[in-house]
Amino acid sequence: MRREVLYVLTIAVGLFVSAKYAQWPVDIWCIAVFSVIFWKTNRKERIEMIAVLAFATPMELFFSEVWLIYEYQRNFMPFFVPFGHYFLFDLGRRVAKTLPDGSAMKLILILVPLVVYGAVVGTDTSAIVLIVLTLGFVYWGPEPRLYASMVWLALAMELWGTYLGNWTWKNDVPWTSLTAWNPPLLVGAFYCFGDLLVNLSVAKFQGQPIAEVNHDVLG
Repeated sequence: MRREVLYVLTIAVGLFVSAKYAQWPVDIWCIAVFSVIFWKTNRKERIEMIAVLAFATPMELFFSEVWLIYEYQRNFMPFFVPFGHYFLFDLGRRVAKTLPDGSAMKLILILVPLVVYGAVVGTDTSAIVLIVLTLGFVYWGPEPRLYASMVWLALAMELWGTYLGNWTWKNDVPWTSLTAWNPPLLVGAFYCFGDLLVNLSVAKFQGQPIAEVNHDVLG
């Protein structure tokens, strides 16, 4: 099975099973999939997979347990979540390879009317901040197509997860005067930041330019 299909099915079906039945089968499945990929892949991707877990786990715990910008269905971060971050990241870069050069900025600008709407009616003022960050990643970052693909993939996953009730985003963003939809329109900005950290870490560890990291892993 192609990895892209495996990732989509794992995320879509896993969130459904966790929300409607039980979390533990999804935990076991995600750990198993992650472990098989880790066992079979090359050294660079193994470093990358560990880096994703190292960044995603504390970030998720901070957002959900300290900042409290969203709450999980069973009150604490599901064990499968950090592993799911890697699946989404790898899916995002594989999708990014299929995007035409120069398409990244256009894919983000499509969302501007919804950003303006959320800001005008006051229901998602956080989108203004998040789209500025996202445009910055796309314009100055080393992997613009990756960031664009992550914005849309993350939004799709978040819409599915919130619909099922796996988690709920706060309408009033704690520590700020901002508001947010459930999920926020530009939630992908957080994923872009995480992906940038992972790629920078792997590039530093490998002693190579960041632009070569994803190319080498994907082959």
